[in-house]
Amino acid sequence: MKNATTTERKSEREFVVTRAVNGPARIIFEAWTKPELLKRWWAPKSFGISFISCEADVRVGGTYRFVFGHPASEQPMAFFGRYIQVTPHSRLAWTNEESAEGAITTVTFEENGGKTRVVVHDLYPSKEALDGAIASGSTCGMGETLDQLDELLVALGV
Repeated sequence: MKNATTTERKSEREFVVTRAVNGPARIIFEAWTKPELLKRWWAPKSFGISFISCEADVRVGGTYRFVFGHPASEQPMAFFGRYIQVTPHSRLAWTNEESAEGAITTVTFEENGGKTRVVVHDLYPSKEALDGAIASGSTCGMGETLDQLDELLVALGV
């Protein structure tokens, strides 16, 4: 049985996704911070996108750059930014700098009873930026993405 993912607009500028993931926070944090693991679960399969490259220097001030391809697009899509908080196994925060409308994303990991509660909090620069993200569908893939994280953990034997 899949774990339930909840999504909620918390305010004019905040969007929050919450999910209990099967596994310890240490392993889930690694899946979130090691490019070789990130590439295996991050891109929602139903979106038809795939990783071209995945770079992540996970430390405060370090940068990331994810480049995706899609069969309907000749041009790759790049997502990039900086890590602004890195607390191993409990918290990550980064900027999304591919546009002026990019959110600051904070993810927390709270382990309890063999599962980890993952909370993804996006803070957009304006109400209009969050409205645009919701309208574009960019906020709707996280449930599938976290399903894929659960599948990765099974594949890793967690």
